[in-house]
Amino acid sequence: MKNLPLNQYISHASQLVYGCMAIGGEWDFNPLTKDQTQHAFAAVDAALEAGITVFDHADIYRMGKAEQAFGEVLKSRPNLREEIVLQSKCGIRFEDEHGPKRYDFSKDWIVTSVENTLSRLNTEYLDLLLLHRPDPLMEEEEVAAAFDALFDSGKVKHFGVSNMSGVQMQHLNHYINQPLIANQVEMSLTNLGFVDEGIYVGNPDGQHVNFTAGTLQYAKQNNIQMQSWGPASQGKYTGAPAALTAQEEATKKLVATLAQKYGVATDAIVLAWLMRHPSNIQPIVGSANPKRIKASAEAVTVTLTREDWYALYVSAKGVELP
Repeated sequence: MKNLPLNQYISHASQLVYGCMAIGGEWDFNPLTKDQTQHAFAAVDAALEAGITVFDHADIYRMGKAEQAFGEVLKSRPNLREEIVLQSKCGIRFEDEHGPKRYDFSKDWIVTSVENTLSRLNTEYLDLLLLHRPDPLMEEEEVAAAFDALFDSGKVKHFGVSNMSGVQMQHLNHYINQPLIANQVEMSLTNLGFVDEGIYVGNPDGQHVNFTAGTLQYAKQNNIQMQSWGPASQGKYTGAPAALTAQEEATKKLVATLAQKYGVATDAIVLAWLMRHPSNIQPIVGSANPKRIKASAEAVTVTLTREDWYALYVSAKGVELP
């Protein structure tokens, strides 16, 4: 496999990321239980055994309990911290006594969120902080000031974004002193906009493509790691119970056929399809099931042929190429 853009900044970053949203119990404010902590240990161990070193968090996951559960892992294994890459996200605020669900890129909120994240994770620094979703009220100078404060204090080593377009990244990069090094967006066999936008240029069939043109190109030109959340399409093509259309059933069968051809699990095929793209996409494995984590990690051993890559794209799209 090709080197990741992220490796230019963090040499021990793995080709896959483990997404920690599934650990920490329910989305509530109940205390973290012993069983939930053990569940987190099992998921983290499975990821490490599979060669995954990058762990993705967000301050909102499980109302903070995902970070807290991971923090219990670090508390019991302090030497692990230097062997892994920790990234987290901030900027989403749920409805509270002050207002509705909203986004907040103010300096105070960014800094406070990071400090709370560090406390929950039982660590002194993040390798990477991502801004979770674009805030239309963002004041760029405040973001720059927040990044400077966190960088200068050693609390954050690198910065990135999530769900932003190429233009938005370019704009923010103009104001900040630390370059953006990652962007996390939804890409998968059920979210094909990142491919469609190039194929359907000038074609009326592409008028409803919901992916901003130039995002992947800007990222590649500026050594920004593209990470894919939801890369497995919630298991739609790999065995998760779901009512499928005839088209989806056909794609599921093709995934199974290719898994047999390449000698890997079906979970690996859907991730390998993303990783075959020249943007060097870094999929985020979101399952907390150790078997699924191990199966997903087989993706790093697969390089799909051009023909197999297009076969999956056309099957998932449901129409032939224009």
